Amino acid sequence: MADDAKTGAGPAASRRAKYTTMLAIVIGAGLALLASTQPWITVQLAAAANHAGDVVVQGSAAAPALTALSLAGLALAAALAIAGPIVRIVLAVLGVLIAVSITLSAGIALGDPVQAAAAAITGASGVSGGTSVARLAKSVDVSLWPWIAILGGVVIAAASIAVILTSRRWPGPSRRYQAVRFEDTADAAGSTGPADDGVPDVLRAPDPAAPSDQTGQGVPIDRDTAIDSWDELSRGEDPTR
Repeated sequence: MADDAKTGAGPAASRRAKYTTMLAIVIGAGLALLASTQPWITVQLAAAANHAGDVVVQGSAAAPALTALSLAGLALAAALAIAGPIVRIVLAVLGVLIAVSITLSAGIALGDPVQAAAAAITGASGVSGGTSVARLAKSVDVSLWPWIAILGGVVIAAASIAVILTSRRWPGPSRRYQAVRFEDTADAAGSTGPADDGVPDVLRAPDPAAPSDQTGQGVPIDRDTAIDSWDELSRGEDPTR
């Protein structure tokens, strides 16, 4: 009984590890994607700037690569669902690279928020150049969303490392994703089956192994009658009438 319980628990634990890891990647990528749609930086410009109000910079503008990286993380989770053991390792390494890129994109924006908002400031004030833009920034407020993006990257990295460590114990992909092999019916039947030469059965010569009549003799086939019957069938007539 104990052995049966262990046998049943093994595949269940493998499936649980697989789906938990995939879900973690989806959550991490979802956090990064959500963060990219939210305001990251709010810049209050100096009075000399010809702009009324603050400049609000979205995550997609502060970290332009974040949206694409997040979508790549979601696609990675979908690919893991049908990948084989070797491809899983390759995808896991790719997941680590995606996670590092997400973290770097958000970290660079946090490290220099004025530079991350430079394009938005230039569009609002018409002033360009790193030094000039920095002088226009009277105050800079950074929201919590860049940290959420970094958290998403960390989750993706941890899940990808878990794939490398546990993917060998994962169950295989579903049969619906496996290739279907079609066998030649002639080869499957072997040499004992009749050859498919395109000749209608009614035109074939009598087969000694064919069913016989009540006298035990083979039923003879009149070739001319068979041809006439075939012609009637071709014209849509009933040859049995």
